[in-house]
Amino acid sequence: MTGLRRGDWWLIGGSAALTAVAAVTANTPSGQIAPFIAAGLALAVLAALVGRSVEGLGDRLGSGATGVVQSALGNLPELLFGIFALRKGLITVVQATLVGSILSNVLLVLGLAFIVGGLRHGSQRFPAEGPRMVSLLLVLAVGILIIPTITSRLSLPAAAHERVLSDVAAVVLLAVFALSVPASLRRAEGGSEGGRPEGAGEASARWPLWLAVGMLAITGVAAALVSDWFADSLTPALSALHISQAFAGLVIVAIAGNAVENVVGIQLAARNRMDYALSVILQSPAQIALGIAPLLVLVSAGIGGTRLTLVFPPLLIVSLALTAIIATLVVFDGISTWIEGTCLVGLYVVIAAAFWWG
Repeated sequence: MTGLRRGDWWLIGGSAALTAVAAVTANTPSGQIAPFIAAGLALAVLAALVGRSVEGLGDRLGSGATGVVQSALGNLPELLFGIFALRKGLITVVQATLVGSILSNVLLVLGLAFIVGGLRHGSQRFPAEGPRMVSLLLVLAVGILIIPTITSRLSLPAAAHERVLSDVAAVVLLAVFALSVPASLRRAEGGSEGGRPEGAGEASARWPLWLAVGMLAITGVAAALVSDWFADSLTPALSALHISQAFAGLVIVAIAGNAVENVVGIQLAARNRMDYALSVILQSPAQIALGIAPLLVLVSAGIGGTRLTLVFPPLLIVSLALTAIIATLVVFDGISTWIEGTCLVGLYVVIAAAFWWG
């Protein structure tokens, strides 16, 4: 009747249980580490439930719109965490999380997808036009993002106006994002019949409209609460674990916030659906660069706490630029191999290690 299958019940029940545990640990004396772990796990599962709820709207929105909305709402917990973290002055964590989300998708997740798919199926071919366009868009977005940092590091006259320059860059990025959505919809609709991976209809039952919309609303409220608890628990947990804010944002928070893309993208590659894997994996970092980062810059001006600008530490910017260029290079030929994946994961490990000490 409701279209819920056993896996859906497990996901809803797990989300409710982990959210309850996060609430208890956040509001009772439970140590420094338990609230951090509970809130992080709850945030990851809630992101998965958001994705499943959006799938329930697929028949009403159309496949192209569903893909775009799923990527956007999948980044909702990350946006909410960024807002709460900025209110608490954790700007280093927010900057590292934004860059880390892009790095983890393009290097770690894409690399693992190449490795898994390559070892199971050999060299995999995919239509390069869509991934090429997304990766080029990511390169251009990163180019806009790094301009404020360059002006600051070179002590140019614009360095004295970094907030204004960051606001201008944020508005431009959001405008580019808005203009790119129709093209993304057309690519998604034209990719295949129904615009969904083979077997997707078998894997997920149809949800009634009231259930999908209601679940999205409930999950959104829960994600907001958990994001606040996660931000509250971050500083004490990092002190207890002796982990730097930069490493936590770049690795721990970024991976937790992108749990859906991490799992789904690798699963699709294992099924020899590399075209869909690339769509899932690359869409998220593009939206972070074009949407989440500029939104946080503009929103931070009115929420109190630390004002976010696009002036990032040099190593973050270098890592970001290198990742965007590599993303374009590895998808340009329309062929993926496991050795390419190994190199991507290796680069991610070295970058993460460089931030271990801060």
